[in-house]
Amino acid sequence: MRAVWTRADLSLAREVVRVSLPLMFGMAGNLVMMLVDRIALARYSDATLMASGPAVFTGMTLIMFATGIAGITRSYVAQAHGRGDRDGTAEEGAAGVLLALGLAAALLLATPLVVRIPELSNRPAASTALESVFLAWSVRFGAVMTVNMALASYFNGTRRTRIPMVVGLIGQGVGVIMDIGLVFGTFGLPELGMRGSGIATFLAVSVMLAGYLVCLPRSFHAGFARLVAGGTRELPVLLGRRLRKGAPAGGSSGLEELGHTSVVWITGLLGPVALAANNVALSLNYVAIIPLIGLGVGCSVLTGNAVGGNQHARVPSVLRATLAVGSAYVLVIAFFQVFLPTLLLSPFGLDGADAATTDAAIGASRVLWMYAVAFLFSMVGGAVLESFGLTRFVLLTRIGVVWGLSVPTLLALALTHRGNSGVLTFIWAVYALYEGAMGCVYFRRIRRAAATGENHLADAEPAPERNGEGDVEHV
Repeated sequence: MRAVWTRADLSLAREVVRVSLPLMFGMAGNLVMMLVDRIALARYSDATLMASGPAVFTGMTLIMFATGIAGITRSYVAQAHGRGDRDGTAEEGAAGVLLALGLAAALLLATPLVVRIPELSNRPAASTALESVFLAWSVRFGAVMTVNMALASYFNGTRRTRIPMVVGLIGQGVGVIMDIGLVFGTFGLPELGMRGSGIATFLAVSVMLAGYLVCLPRSFHAGFARLVAGGTRELPVLLGRRLRKGAPAGGSSGLEELGHTSVVWITGLLGPVALAANNVALSLNYVAIIPLIGLGVGCSVLTGNAVGGNQHARVPSVLRATLAVGSAYVLVIAFFQVFLPTLLLSPFGLDGADAATTDAAIGASRVLWMYAVAFLFSMVGGAVLESFGLTRFVLLTRIGVVWGLSVPTLLALALTHRGNSGVLTFIWAVYALYEGAMGCVYFRRIRRAAATGENHLADAEPAPERNGEGDVEHV
C-alpha cells in the first residue's frame, strides 16, 4: 500500500510542476521587467530615482487591489472546470472579464484623484510632479492589467498555464525594450524619462491583452454571449456576488504590498547603513520568492478543481505535493543564501559598498531562507483558501497578523535600536516568524474546510468526501 501511495504522490507532484512551472517562469519574467524599469529610472536622473519609489508603490497598491479582485476569477473557473462543466467554465471566465472591465473603468474614472495623491506629501515639487505623471500612466496600464488578470485567470483555471506564460514573456520582452528606449531615448525612440517608463509598461500590457484575446477559444466567446444575453437583471446580481468575494482578495493583495513596503520604512529607522543593506537583501529576497507565487497559484488551481468536483479528500494530497516541490526549491536557495551570500548579493549593488553595509547585507541574507520557508506556507495557504472562497478569512488574518502583530513588533525593535544596523538580521528573522505564523493559521483553516467539505463559491456547500475508511483525509 505504501508503494501505491508513493507512486500517487509522485504523479501528483508531477502534475503540480506541470501546472505551476509555466506560472513560475511567467513570474520570473515579470520580475526582470520590473528590475529593468527600476534600474532605468535610477540611472536616468536623481529626480526620477527619488520619484520612482513613492510613485511605483502608490500605483502598484491601487493596481494590486483591482487585480486582486479580478483574480478571484481563477477560483470560479477552476471549480467549474473541476466539475467538468464546459459551458459553466466559459461563463465563469466571461463573468470575470466583465467584472474586470468594470474595475478598469473605475480606475480610469479615478485618474483625477489618483494624480493628486503626491500633493499630500511634503516631498519636493519636482518629485511630486514626476510622481503624478507616472501615476497617470499607472492608472492606464493598471486598467489593462486588471482585464489581463481576468483573462489569465481563465486560462490558469483550466490548467492551460502555458498560454499566460508565453503571452506574458512576449509582453515583458516588449516592455524591457520599450522601457530602455523611451526612458533614455535609444533605439530611435524619444527620450521621455519618467513618462517613458509608464508608456512602456502600458505598451507591454497591451501586447499581453492582444495575445490573450487571440488565444481565447470559441467556447469562451459563446459563454460571453450567453452571459450577456441572460438579461440585465441576473448579470448585476452575478457580478455583485463576484465582487463581494473578490474585494477581500484585492484588499489582502494591497495590504500585502503595503506590508512589504513598511519593512523598508521601518529599517530606515536603523540608519543609512541598515537601509542600504536592506535594499540589497530585499532585492535578493524578491528574486528568491517570486517563483513561489507561481507555485501557490498552480496549487490553488488544482485544489479549486478538486473543490469544484466535490473531491475535498484530494486537497491534502495536492498540498503535500506542492510543499514537497516548494521545499526542494527553498532548500536550494537556502544553500546559496547561507553559504554563498556574497556571490548572490553582488549583482544587486553589494560591489563597492562599505564594510559595514556589506556585513549587514550578508547577515540579513543568511536568514532570508527563513522568510522563504514562511512565505511558502503563507502564499500556498492563502491561495488555496481563495480556491475555497474563503477570501474574507485571508484578509482578516493578514490584518491581524501583519498589522496587529508583525508591523508593531518590528517598529518597536527599530525604535529601540536606532542606528544599530546589526538588528537588521533579527528584524528579518522576526518578520519571517510572523509570516510563518500566518501560514499556520491558513493551513489550520484549510484542514477544517477540507474535512467539512466547504465551498463558499457555490450556492450550497457540498457534503464532505470520505475516504475508504470513512474519514476525511487531513492536511
